Amino acid sequence: MMARMLQGFRTLKPRMNELFRPGGRVFYGWYIVFAATGIQWLAAMTWMHSYGAYALLLQEDFGWSMSIISLAFSLTRLESGLLGPLQGWLVDKYGPRLILTIGTFIFGLGFLLFAAVDSLVTYFISFVLIALGSSLGGWATLMVSIVNWFDRNRSKAVAWSQAGFSLGGLSVPLVTLGLQEFGWRTMAVISGITILAIAGPLVQIVKHRPHEIGEVVDGAPPTSDEGDTLPGTEQINFTWQQASREPSFWLISAGHGLSLLTVSSLLMHLIPHLTKSLNYDLISASYVFGIMTGTQLLGIFLGGFLGDRFSKRALCAFCMIGHFVGLMAVTYATNAYWLIIFVLGHGLGWGIRGPLMVALRADYFGPRSFGTIMGISSLIVMIGMTTGPIFCGWMFDIYGNYERAFTIMAFSSLSGSICFWLAKPPAPPVQPA
Repeated sequence: MMARMLQGFRTLKPRMNELFRPGGRVFYGWYIVFAATGIQWLAAMTWMHSYGAYALLLQEDFGWSMSIISLAFSLTRLESGLLGPLQGWLVDKYGPRLILTIGTFIFGLGFLLFAAVDSLVTYFISFVLIALGSSLGGWATLMVSIVNWFDRNRSKAVAWSQAGFSLGGLSVPLVTLGLQEFGWRTMAVISGITILAIAGPLVQIVKHRPHEIGEVVDGAPPTSDEGDTLPGTEQINFTWQQASREPSFWLISAGHGLSLLTVSSLLMHLIPHLTKSLNYDLISASYVFGIMTGTQLLGIFLGGFLGDRFSKRALCAFCMIGHFVGLMAVTYATNAYWLIIFVLGHGLGWGIRGPLMVALRADYFGPRSFGTIMGISSLIVMIGMTTGPIFCGWMFDIYGNYERAFTIMAFSSLSGSICFWLAKPPAPPVQPA
């Protein structure tokens, strides 16, 4: 046993060097992954994962209905979706660093305005700025860079960068403690300053393509005995027009949209559901939220490992079943055991599927026009991101609970599983002579 362990350690170092130091020094792409992790951690902690806690305090202070509060959150998702095609084109043309810099400044400014909200008008204006900034300075822009820097290790790179999103969820209890101790206005100011001070320098690390600094994809060309998940992926490069003519493009977009129908609904309404329907206090509810995102973090690492070895399409289909099981469990939970099923089903399903959304599109359509392809896809994805929170808030205002709304969300996840299963790889595009 000891001899086997020693042999394992001896083989581990060469594998790590091959992954992180393929040319004898640390591959710059991993610095970009590190920066993306930090940027997404900030966005998730200060905004995406914490908004449910803000919603309860806003409702107490202003007496607004959950439908109104949900509408503002959904409008941010709508704005991000509508912005997608233009954002993707801008990133492909001008590079991600410039767009990230502009977005980070707007994101921080939006939080500073949010701290001064005194009416629905200023509330919605601050949300527009936060949505615009977090979109330009966030996930979609970062993924363009990572897709261009990685091929053989693409799933790992995307997964590890998205770990920041889960770490942000784990930090939610700290934000809720700050909300209770200092109030939501003070926390908004702290969040805005933190974003400008930390994310601002991090975005300067990001570069568009390896050749800009004399690097190559993955840090070194593949050796003769190496294989990819999809042989010949490096030769596949669809234009956005070619990609939009493929059935798999629309099936992946629909499946992604249905998955975010569930995810966005829970980001907005999980903490209100736990406090209003299951009678948890705010801090306890934030701990459940944190455990869910901790499980998502585990799923992200699993997704990076599994996605480079197995069919990404099949993995996504199974993950949607996990969303279904988890959501049904938390909807009709009668004790903590049901919450365990929820965090395992939804958290692992969300975590594993998340990085595969990027890697699957890159495998199918290539990196050259990836920003524009993702941007056009966002027009479909935004339907799920936008309608889920509004629908759940509206159903809560009518029935006083989330049972009907969450049940519908769960069965929508099942239909998303079918979309992914049917999304077969496209034939390589015919290039003009």
